[in-house]
Amino acid sequence: MDLSGTWRAVRADDDVRRSAIGLDVDDGDWAEIAVPGHWRHHPDFADNDAPLLYRRRFSMPEPQPGRRRWITLDGVFYQADVFLDGAYLGDPEGYFLPHSYDITALSRIGDDHVLAVEVACAAQQSHRGKRNITGVFQHWDGIDRDWNPGGIWRPVHVYDTGPVRIDRFRVLCRDADEIRAHLLCNAKLDCDDARRVIIRTIVDDVVVAEHDRRLARGTNEVRWGIDIADPPLWWPRALGDQPLTDVVVEVEVDGEHSDRRARRTGLRHVAWNNWTCSVNGEQLFLKGANLLPTRAALAEATEDEMRRDVELAVEAGLDALRVHGHIAPRAIYDVADELGILLLQDFPLQWGYARSVRAEAMRQAEAAVDQLGHHPSIVQWNAHNDPIAAGVGIEGDTPRTRLRYLAAQQLPSWNKSVLDRWVKRTIEQADPTRLVVPHSGVLPHLPLLDGTDSHFYFGWYHGDAQDVERLARLVPRVVRFMSEFGAQAVPDDAEFCEPERWPDLDWELLERRHGLQKWVFDRRVPPADFATFADWQRATQTYQAELLRHHIEVLRRIKYRPAGGFCLFALNDPAPVVSWSILDHERRPKSAWTAVRDACRQVVIIADRPPGIVAAGQELRLDVHVVNDRRDGLTDARASVVASWAGGERRWEFEGDVEADAVARVGTVELTVPDTLGALVFDLELHAGDASATNRYRSAVTARN
Repeated sequence: MDLSGTWRAVRADDDVRRSAIGLDVDDGDWAEIAVPGHWRHHPDFADNDAPLLYRRRFSMPEPQPGRRRWITLDGVFYQADVFLDGAYLGDPEGYFLPHSYDITALSRIGDDHVLAVEVACAAQQSHRGKRNITGVFQHWDGIDRDWNPGGIWRPVHVYDTGPVRIDRFRVLCRDADEIRAHLLCNAKLDCDDARRVIIRTIVDDVVVAEHDRRLARGTNEVRWGIDIADPPLWWPRALGDQPLTDVVVEVEVDGEHSDRRARRTGLRHVAWNNWTCSVNGEQLFLKGANLLPTRAALAEATEDEMRRDVELAVEAGLDALRVHGHIAPRAIYDVADELGILLLQDFPLQWGYARSVRAEAMRQAEAAVDQLGHHPSIVQWNAHNDPIAAGVGIEGDTPRTRLRYLAAQQLPSWNKSVLDRWVKRTIEQADPTRLVVPHSGVLPHLPLLDGTDSHFYFGWYHGDAQDVERLARLVPRVVRFMSEFGAQAVPDDAEFCEPERWPDLDWELLERRHGLQKWVFDRRVPPADFATFADWQRATQTYQAELLRHHIEVLRRIKYRPAGGFCLFALNDPAPVVSWSILDHERRPKSAWTAVRDACRQVVIIADRPPGIVAAGQELRLDVHVVNDRRDGLTDARASVVASWAGGERRWEFEGDVEADAVARVGTVELTVPDTLGALVFDLELHAGDASATNRYRSAVTARN
C-alpha cells in the first residue's frame, strides 16, 4: 500500500507529542499537507523551521499467518520519530535513505491504523558547525539560505514479506574484461527466528548461484561472489555501448518465496592513476561539470526533469558529472547508466561540521554504498566537499580570509583530518572497487604534500583567468584534476532581480536569497559601468563564457600531462539564482553554454590566448595545438590561422598527423601587432577527413607605448 497523498500536519510541541500520536485523536482541524512534499510549500508552514507532526489514517487487513508486515519511509528531511497506533517504531535520520520498521504485531491488533511521524529539519545557521548531513540543501550559496527542505519528500509504503526480509542488497563489479566479470554481493537479511534459507542469485533471468544458509534471529549479513563468463562490457559514452545487467536475489524459506530484491548494474573495471581515469583499460580525459540538485525542493523534481539534466550534459559534449554536495534521486543514476555518463559522487558533507556528526556520517556513508554501489556510472566517491570552509567566497576575499584559508589548508582540523578520514575509510571498506577521496578542494599539505582535486576560481575570487596557465607551469600537481572553476553570470530569466529597479537593486536580498556575490561583480563586471540591467546581464554572461572557455582550453592542452580532466562549476541551477551555472533554473542556456559545448568537442584547435589588449608594434608568439579525443588518429590534417585587422591580414598553414587520444603542437604563429587601431582577430580552422574544427580569438589594438 502506498500512503502517498493527503496527510494531516501540525507544529509539534510537548502537548502534541503526548496526545496526538494515538489512533483515537481528532486531527480534523489540522492542516492538510501533501506527501511526498516539503512543508515550506504549505502556506501554514511557509517560514517554518520547527518540527511538524504528520498523521495518516489507513485501513489494511492483518497479514496472513507466516507473513510479516513492514512500513518504509523512502525519504525524510532530515530526522524523525515514527509511531504506529501510538507505539514507537524508531528515529530515522538521513534524507536519502529508506527507513523500514516491522509492524507485524501491531497489524494483527486491528484493521484501522494511524501512522504519526514527527519530522525535524533544524535550520543550519552557519557554514561551520553543521549538524544535519544534508549537503548543499542547507546553508549553501546556490540555494536560498533561508530555505528549509523539511518534510516527508518520498513515498511511504506498507507491504508484506515472508519470515525473512532483504533489508539491504549491495552489488559491486570488482573487475571485468572480455573473458570474465566478478561481482561482489552483500545482503542484510532480517529474520524472524533462527532458520535455514535458500539464497538464490539470478543474473539476466538465469540462476547463477544458490546458497543454503542458516540465519540467526535478527539482522544477518551475507556476502558472496559471482563470476560471469563472456560479459557484455559497459563503456562510457565516448568509448562504446552501455549494456546493463539485472542481478536479482531471492530468499526462499521452507520452499516458499520470502523476499526479493533487484539491482541493475553494468560490467566494467574502473581504475585511476594520478587522477587519470581508465575504464576497461582505456584511459579517458574527463570533460565534466558539477551537477547540482535538479530542484531545491527535491520532492518536486520529476523523472523527466532529472533525465533532461543528464541529457543536456551529453549535448554539451561532456563525459562526466560530479554530483556536487548531495545524493540525488535514483533517476539521475539510472539515466547516467543508460547514457554512459561517468559520475563522481560526493557524500553530502558540504563545508564545516560539528564533532557530533562522525558516527552518523559513517553510518550513512555505508548506506550510500548499499544504495548506489551497483551503478556502473559511478567511478569515484568523495567523502567531503570543501571541508576547509575558511571564508573565501563565503565571507568575502579579504587579507584575513585569505590568510585563514591558507592556514586551514596546511594545519590539521577536525573536519579535514578526522571526520573525512573516518568517512573515507567507511566507504573504502564497503566499496573496494572505486577510488575514494577524503575531501575535495584540499591543496597539497604536510606530511604527504599530495592533495586531492583542486578548486581554483581564477578570474573570480582571485587573480585572473590567465593564472591557470601560470599555475600549471609552476605546480603541475595541483591541476591534475580541477573539479571547480568558473564565474557567476546573470541568467536571461532574471525577473527575481527586479531589473526595473536598476541600478538600485536590492543587493542584500539578492545575495542572501539568490546567491549573487556583489562584492565580486564590483571587481569583475561592475554594475556601475552599465546604463541598463540588460547591458550588465549580457556582460556577465560574456565574461563567464570567456573564462570557462579559457580554462577548458588550457586543461585540454595539458591532457594527461598532468591533467586527467576537469569539472567546471556548474551545469544547472536548482532555483532562481545568480550563479556559476551555464543553464538556469528553467534550463535556459547562458552564453557560456555554447562556449563550453564548442570547447568540449572531440576535436578542437586551440592557440595560446592572446592578451585582451595589445599595443601596436608588440611581438606576439602563439603556439597552436590540436586536441584529438577520438579513438582513431587524424591523418593529413590541415590547419590554418588567419590574423585579420582593419585593412589587412596574414595567413599561416600547417599540415601533419595527430595520434588518437592525443594533443599535437602543430606550429607557432608569430606576428608584430599592426599599427591599425581596433580589433585584431585570429581565426583558426582544422580539416582532417570527417573531422573539422574552428576557433577565434580577439584582441584590441592600442597605440604604441
